[in-house]
Amino acid sequence: MKDIHGRNIDYMRISITDRCNLRCKYCMPEGIDCVKRWEILSLEEIREIVACGASLGIRHIKITGGEPLVRKDCCHLVELLKSVSGIETVTITTNGVLLEPYLKPLLKAGIDGINISLDTLERNLYQEITGQDQLDQVLKAIRQAVDYGILVKVNAVAAKFREEKGSEAGNWRGLVELARRLPVHVRFIEMMPVGYGKSFQSTDPKMLLEEIRREYPGLKKDERMHGFGPAVYYRIPGFLGSIGVIRAMHGKFCGECNRVRLTSQGFLKGCLCYEDGVDLRALLRDGAEMPEQDKHYQWIKRENEAEIQRRLKEAMRRVIWEKPAAHCFERPERMTERRGMSAIGG
Repeated sequence: MKDIHGRNIDYMRISITDRCNLRCKYCMPEGIDCVKRWEILSLEEIREIVACGASLGIRHIKITGGEPLVRKDCCHLVELLKSVSGIETVTITTNGVLLEPYLKPLLKAGIDGINISLDTLERNLYQEITGQDQLDQVLKAIRQAVDYGILVKVNAVAAKFREEKGSEAGNWRGLVELARRLPVHVRFIEMMPVGYGKSFQSTDPKMLLEEIRREYPGLKKDERMHGFGPAVYYRIPGFLGSIGVIRAMHGKFCGECNRVRLTSQGFLKGCLCYEDGVDLRALLRDGAEMPEQDKHYQWIKRENEAEIQRRLKEAMRRVIWEKPAAHCFERPERMTERRGMSAIGG
């Protein structure tokens, strides 16, 4: 459906956990107090929300976290969402550390693409950023995913993790060369001023792109369809993959924004910048009480199913219709969202 500003909202990002196996310095460097399992949406609840979203025009789903693969039922969720009428693509964003053994199950479940967060190919810097020495494992998973024929995108945050003269980011060369050797799309994404990200000096990917062009003068715009998000892509002659940039702040693309976000606890948001939205979990559970501490939430057939469905659809319709016209990251005093990215969903 279209929102009040005439944008077609057909893409939902769904966080399925606030937990992660890494400690990236711009996300959760010291860890977080994870919520109880009861407070996280069940697979059935996520599917019900997605089915309702599909009836309102949602066509594309991105599964995120935290790190979604720390949730053992992630592959089954992909299968469930692929079965929803109207849903055209289901993709996932992961840090890649746990990915390799899940590649075949994800393929069997019908995954349409995998985004892998990887900010550097320098081993020491990788460990400095993430808190772990897992670079080899991630690169192995990328190569294996490519061998399986999976569409792979590598997401790198464009930020100055180290001060280096004469470089906007000082870290892009190895990542760009990854697209020479493998048919992967390497995207440089502007740091969002959310949570710990506020303390990092973000780099405008356009300036980084100018550096890349100086070293690879054959760089040209790539007009092919790569996905359903805001990235702008370029190709370098002889490269198997492409280079993309996402300029959320310096190249504000809110006029074309097509997404809403669902947190792992079931809160639907129209914009990353604001706290506004609706608690869909409360609607779905309809007053169900918390089970004993050692039990997980179990899906219970509800007597007033039709009424819950009606309220759920109306709540989602309202969030989509009232989606804010634009973020205000350039005016942080106007931001109302105070949670970090791990709580919201990456």
